[in-house]
Amino acid sequence: MKIKQASLLASAVKKQQYPERKLPEIVLLGRSNVGKSSLINSLVNRKNLARTSGSPGKTRLLNFYLVESEIASNQREFYFVDLPGYGYAKVSQSERSRWLEMIEEFLSSRTDDKYCWQVVDIRHKPSEQDLIMHRILVDAGYRILVIANKADKVSRGARPSQLKVIGEALQINPAEIIAFSSENNDGKQQLLRAVENYLT
Repeated sequence: MKIKQASLLASAVKKQQYPERKLPEIVLLGRSNVGKSSLINSLVNRKNLARTSGSPGKTRLLNFYLVESEIASNQREFYFVDLPGYGYAKVSQSERSRWLEMIEEFLSSRTDDKYCWQVVDIRHKPSEQDLIMHRILVDAGYRILVIANKADKVSRGARPSQLKVIGEALQINPAEIIAFSSENNDGKQQLLRAVENYLT
């Protein structure tokens, strides 16, 4: 598949602000500062489409990115939906609670045709928040892909053991986890194939 164009279509805090046009949605969930925005930028070949920061909690809205792609000469459109990070962020407890409410409202609405990408840090065992979110997604019956981000931070030889730790914690096959790095594009083609399989 080929990504032809991508743009920020809408930023929302409630469902009345979601785009009216229904399209397939690839939803990115993960702890604050796990690298969801950088992942989006890498896949759409744009440096600053999704805003990134070294400070946790940069994404404070539900951001809908309209992506135009081409698959076998067929034009296909979909949304990347970047959700606020859960878990630690340098904001108040009330602000974090508001983010969680936004996430819950989004997941409970527009439930058709949603592909959830849960992004975790390959260097660490999934947090309690990661486990809770994964269980929510599983119980809701969503199609899920787990992405072990920041793969450039560990050696290639160490990746299998790290993926095993993540797989055991989330109770999934480590072979189904994609190790990814926006720094060197490791795993990028695998993610693009996942998008293509989802859209076709």
